[in-house]
Amino acid sequence: MKSYAYFPGCSMDSTAVTYKKSFEYIAEKIGLGLKEIPDWSCCGSTAAHTKNEMMALSLAARNIAIAEEKLPGLDIVTPCAACFSRLRYANWAARKDETIRKEIQSVIAMEYQAKPEILNFLDLFSEPEIREKITSGVKRSLKGMKVACYYGCLMSRPREVTGETDPENPMKMDEIISLTGAEPVVWDYKTECCGASHQVDAPEAARDLIDRIFRNAKANHADAIVTACPLCNMNLDMREAEINKNFGRKYNIPVFQFTELIAVAMGAGAAECGIHQHFFPAFDLINETLKQNREAEEKLPAAPLTEDPLKSGPVIIGKAGK
Repeated sequence: MKSYAYFPGCSMDSTAVTYKKSFEYIAEKIGLGLKEIPDWSCCGSTAAHTKNEMMALSLAARNIAIAEEKLPGLDIVTPCAACFSRLRYANWAARKDETIRKEIQSVIAMEYQAKPEILNFLDLFSEPEIREKITSGVKRSLKGMKVACYYGCLMSRPREVTGETDPENPMKMDEIISLTGAEPVVWDYKTECCGASHQVDAPEAARDLIDRIFRNAKANHADAIVTACPLCNMNLDMREAEINKNFGRKYNIPVFQFTELIAVAMGAGAAECGIHQHFFPAFDLINETLKQNREAEEKLPAAPLTEDPLKSGPVIIGKAGK
């Protein structure tokens, strides 16, 4: 299997722990070859590129330059939408303008050629060999679960940087999730912004963005929302109970990273993929789906998730069940 340079970003050991757990479970099962970029540093994310463009480009480019030197010939994969955007933008700018590339090179005091391709996890899991290994590794079907695949605003836009063929209606996550048996719904907010860091510094303005996402997912009969970004996932999962209370809603829509559902389908237990560590309860929907499928098809051998989500992990906000 092809190897990749891996840029984990700052969230995988903190707010994105379920993303990390579920991804590592899958990677081990399918023999995915990842080589972490040594001495990697923050991509700069939102804070840098709003203040100083060259600083933002240089923060991202430093990591690419290290990969070029230490892991030559490997494309770079990252789990975070912001990291993907910043790394991809640095390469795009450097390839577009030789003067910019040389200036970046001068700032970071390293050779920088902008050669590696920058991939997000959806790009990675769309590779035919990886899709085949996931398909052959599925032990539990999530058939009957309707999910709203939420890409957010950075995975597909701007088109000239991301290379996305349809930035308003990307389909990679929909296709990947379908491998588990879950059914992606057609909905209107798959690429709308969740508010990003404004959920912290401007909550009154930003909360409505989350409410609209849940409202549209519910209107299109989604049982769950699926993400591929640490910040998008945290914003939706952490704020759902608050939205219900403050906006008078009754949303009961768990929010998963797409890797969590793949890991469950491939046989992971709750602790192995982080299902028990959500802010808004996600455990019951998974078990109910697995139970219904076992009853419908006795040939499915895998047992449901058995760990009690209330016995470990952070305090769960909200009420479990449908």
